[in-house]
Amino acid sequence: MDMTAIPAVALLADASSAALPPARPKPTGTVGQQETARVLWQSPDGLVEVGVWECDPGQFTSTREGYDEVCQVLAGSATVRTEGGEAIKLHTGSTLTMPAGWRGTWQVHETLRKVYVVRNHQAGACPSS
Repeated sequence: MDMTAIPAVALLADASSAALPPARPKPTGTVGQQETARVLWQSPDGLVEVGVWECDPGQFTSTREGYDEVCQVLAGSATVRTEGGEAIKLHTGSTLTMPAGWRGTWQVHETLRKVYVVRNHQAGACPSS
């Protein structure tokens, strides 16, 4: 086996406390929220991305246009309301899946940090969640 063809693994020893880039305004936030994300790995075809995302308290709208997301909450709490009105409470340890086409509103109660996996339906267009 040619070992040069195998990509290096990506490791973040402690995603719950890893340094993240400076936060920026959340474009869909309603109260001036800040968010940041660190991409840990992206597949060579651009269809899959794994990273860490953090957002401070407040409310924002969200859609999953053209991609599916699975996330694991590492810290904080939030209530996610689907477009149909269902309320989903998230806390440390919660796992949430949102299929392509999902729409809703996030109310972040305590600064929320999550690990996310995004599977895009079109190469090269993975968002940093």
